[in-house]
Amino acid sequence: MASDGEDGQTSDHRIRRAVARTLANGSLVLVFLALLAAWGYTGIYELKPGEAAVILFLGEYDRTEEDPGFHWHLPVPLESADTVDVSRVQRAEFGFPATGDANAEQRLEGTVQTRDNNIVDINFVVQYRVKSAFNSLYRIADPGKALRDSAQAAIREVIGRTSIDAVLTEQRGAVQADTKKVLQSLLDQYKSGLKIDSVELKQVEAPEAVRAAFDDVISASQDKTRAINEAQGYANEVLPRARATAVELKEQSEGYRDATVAEATGEAGRFAALLVEYLKAPVVTARRLYLETMEQVLPNAEKVIVEPGTASVLPYLQLNPALAEPQKGKGSELPKEVPREEAE
Repeated sequence: MASDGEDGQTSDHRIRRAVARTLANGSLVLVFLALLAAWGYTGIYELKPGEAAVILFLGEYDRTEEDPGFHWHLPVPLESADTVDVSRVQRAEFGFPATGDANAEQRLEGTVQTRDNNIVDINFVVQYRVKSAFNSLYRIADPGKALRDSAQAAIREVIGRTSIDAVLTEQRGAVQADTKKVLQSLLDQYKSGLKIDSVELKQVEAPEAVRAAFDDVISASQDKTRAINEAQGYANEVLPRARATAVELKEQSEGYRDATVAEATGEAGRFAALLVEYLKAPVVTARRLYLETMEQVLPNAEKVIVEPGTASVLPYLQLNPALAEPQKGKGSELPKEVPREEAE
């Protein structure tokens, strides 16, 4: 049996109280650790691909996380994270709808004045996305409204310095590019955190009262463009062929010139060589020239050369080789000598 202590309590009672106190303290520690873990768990968040998280420390901007996966920040209220999808392309349509009647707001957005004081009805689409998560969340109160106001201001500025014919026909691409540039500049001035991907004019028409007349103008402009394209195509077909013919004729003429000059140079060289030989032996050279000339003048005739003074009579020569052969069955006969006087 346990003995009583100084305070009148038994040792068993004191042990039980100590154990209870220890268990209570342990429970409090476990509860505190659980609460601390739960509090720390509030700082865990996940970023999907294309998302960004803006981290605020005690309400002040600290950093922006953009890497996909799980992240952790200090638990609330020390730090907080706001997630923004920065990869999603958003779309905003302005002006007259493609189908159906336009309401008052759409008519206000879609009626624009040109440089030459004409009116056009337009419908255009702006595609954009978030490029700065912090600016899109905290710089301006309503990024969507800022985008709509800026888009209307940009399209009116660009069309306001463009003629109606240009807007309706050949300069639609330039209007789109200029509007995108002006709109992006306005949004950057506002620090909206938005990036414009494209501005596309879906519909550009003259007011209904004068639409038929403008359609005729556009048709005439298209006919003009088609005629210019056809003429340009014909020119592209004819000019290369003409240039090739000119080059060919030029090369032929240059070749003929070079051949003629070379031939003339050769003849001149030959004549100079003959002159040198003639000066050395005039008689021999003259006779040689005479014989070569006779060969050229009478190319198909048989020629016999008789040295003057070598014989008193000229042999009779059978100039036809077929008659000179002896006939079969007969003896060959020698040609008769003919007196020189008769031959001459």
